[in-house]
Amino acid sequence: MKKLQLFSFVILFALLGNTAFAGVLRDIKGKVTDASTQQTLPGATIFIPDLKVTAITNNDGEFTIKNLPVKGTYLIEVHYIGYKTATKIVNLNAINSVEFALQPTAIETREVVITGTLISSTSKRNSASSAVLGKDQLLQPASNLIDAIAKIPGVSQITTGPSISKPVIRGLGYNRIVTLDDGIKQQGQQWGDEHGIEIDQFKSDRIEVLRGAASLMYGSDALGGVINLLEPSTAPEGQIKGELVTNYSTNNGLTANSLMLTGNENGFVWRARGTYKNAYSFKTPTGYFPNSGFNETDLSGMVGLNKSWGYTHLNVSSFKNNIGFYDPSLDASGNFVKEDGNPFLSSDFKSRTLDYPRQDIRHFKIALNNNIIIGNGNLKADFGFQQNQRRELEDGPEPSLFFDLKTYNADLKYYLHETNGWQPVFGLSADAGHSENKANEEFLIPNYDTYGLGVFAYAKKNWENNTFSIGARYDFRKNNGKQLFLEDEELFAPFQNKFSNVSGALGFTHQFNDKWNFKANAGSAFRAPNPAELGSNGVHEGTFRYEIGNPDLSPERSYQVDAALEYEGKIVSASASIYNNYVHNFIYTSNNGEIINAEGDDYPVYRYGQVNANLYGAEATLTIHPVPFIHFENTFGYVHAQNTSLNRPLAFIPAGTLRNELRFEPKIKGTNDAYLSVGINSAFKQNRVDEVFETPTSGYTLLNAGIGATFNLGKQPVRLSVSANNLLDQKYYDALSRYKPGRLSQEDPALGIYNPGRNITFGLYIPFGILK
Repeated sequence: MKKLQLFSFVILFALLGNTAFAGVLRDIKGKVTDASTQQTLPGATIFIPDLKVTAITNNDGEFTIKNLPVKGTYLIEVHYIGYKTATKIVNLNAINSVEFALQPTAIETREVVITGTLISSTSKRNSASSAVLGKDQLLQPASNLIDAIAKIPGVSQITTGPSISKPVIRGLGYNRIVTLDDGIKQQGQQWGDEHGIEIDQFKSDRIEVLRGAASLMYGSDALGGVINLLEPSTAPEGQIKGELVTNYSTNNGLTANSLMLTGNENGFVWRARGTYKNAYSFKTPTGYFPNSGFNETDLSGMVGLNKSWGYTHLNVSSFKNNIGFYDPSLDASGNFVKEDGNPFLSSDFKSRTLDYPRQDIRHFKIALNNNIIIGNGNLKADFGFQQNQRRELEDGPEPSLFFDLKTYNADLKYYLHETNGWQPVFGLSADAGHSENKANEEFLIPNYDTYGLGVFAYAKKNWENNTFSIGARYDFRKNNGKQLFLEDEELFAPFQNKFSNVSGALGFTHQFNDKWNFKANAGSAFRAPNPAELGSNGVHEGTFRYEIGNPDLSPERSYQVDAALEYEGKIVSASASIYNNYVHNFIYTSNNGEIINAEGDDYPVYRYGQVNANLYGAEATLTIHPVPFIHFENTFGYVHAQNTSLNRPLAFIPAGTLRNELRFEPKIKGTNDAYLSVGINSAFKQNRVDEVFETPTSGYTLLNAGIGATFNLGKQPVRLSVSANNLLDQKYYDALSRYKPGRLSQEDPALGIYNPGRNITFGLYIPFGILK
């Protein structure tokens, strides 16, 4: 409690104390025009990512951005539908106005500015392999946050029905992926199979996915990649804006509703959002899966200041999710029953009342994000506290298993202003975590404390059509596992581990011309073993095995290279990338036939050990616009993963995927953004499996379709959409589904639950604004 009080005091002091930096206010005016016709473009959006300020052009195509710093160099981006996104790097001390001439294009260019790397820049000037989902993509119907981004090549998901998804990037998941929300690493028991991402899927307006090792930026755990969730941009000066999102899905009756309001008054900015989701059991092509419904309640808010000294934003969020759970058992007639042989309380699979067992998951987070002009540079400072509580309720409201994890984070980066094309960055990060078991019935991991510290230096050089980046980082991590006796028998032995590591990275980009671009990276990364891998001793529910940790594990160390070639023309845009990631001391579990009796049942014993692993693969995209109203998009992703120590495939690697979508985008009077789409999602066979852990999966092809448009009711735009997934109700198992055969039951390896069948989603989106 004292730590929390001290942390709260630091946040309050920083929020109030920043007003002391206020100086002369700086305004910049500008204009946005069509480069071909020189006509002005009203309604264009101007955004400075590093300052979190936004403006909208008026009817004359003009804009004013107020409360800017009096000095510093920043990237400005401009968006307008039907035009290429334009960017400029401007020195605020040297200009009073700026103009943008946008180029019309038939290609829907993705967001071109990447902010999740150390220095915000255009994608062509950023060597990281990255992909961005903007608001339009995030409004496409999805069951959860990870489901929304899994369409990106190289990104997959481990699913436990529609309610739980875990991200996988280039074959790596769990603690090897970092998720950033409000600039803070999300900490929520990522090591667990049935532990999802506890974040409101509607909370972000933009998501950046960095594919590949990113330890230089984020330290331990960023071995496979980073998912960076960006808060919505603040409202333009003097405006109040909002949005209403509501969806209904037929497969499991999912209703999802979210309301947001945000405003800006003379640099005082604020935002509030509430989301509620509710679903009954999901349906496969062969019937409903019992007790697989869920309900989710999310609340979040932000208050802050955007002033000439920079900005400070205080974000608070609360996530609560109740998820029905069921370990499938069948009676003699093949009907689903509970483990005790009794049927479920209700045979009405459309009931929204959850039966036991179920999970009660809660995540509270408070984050203070700052960017302050200091001396000849600016200081980005992010502070965070979060509490993750996970209760597993077997047969009543009292939890049989209860994890309570509190985490404190601090991340400081000082940016020196660019000199002769060089921009250096120096950083310091620290974190502390405390996890406690609060139930007295089931135990899997010990109580533990963990501490981390990292320092880095990074520099980026821009010249002509090239960029070069170089950086190095030192990390230290300490884990303390607590001893526990249960009925005079030691269940958890105490352990203490200290790990340190030096990481490095190089990056290079070259623009051959306006159409062709090349980028490459090489570097090392590391991941310290987590307390679950070091100290587990118990039944891991949902995996049907007894896990035993190894306190003598060494850190994983990764050596990765990747390269990409990109093309963007008037009719065609395309990209192709390849990568190789060698991981020394890759941590995994294995079984040598050992069986243990626990809780009255026999479980195979899986012990944590280490091997060497090599993962390589390719990703590609091809978008064709033969005429303005036809959009043909194709993506491909494949990863090959080998346990080189034992000369066999790594377990739980996604199958190769090929996605094709044909969209018709006609101009219909009285509507905007009208479209009709037909898509085919194909997954190849996954026969490269580790037979100790899993079974092969067959390939499958799913037919999807969608239709939508924006209508104006008076001056109010309303967007309506209908989408259908798995339109032909195809029976299939995804390679990463935790319900596929071989993962559900040790006694019956043929038992499996198909992925969800046909699902039609109706969507409504209403953006609204109040101009004061």
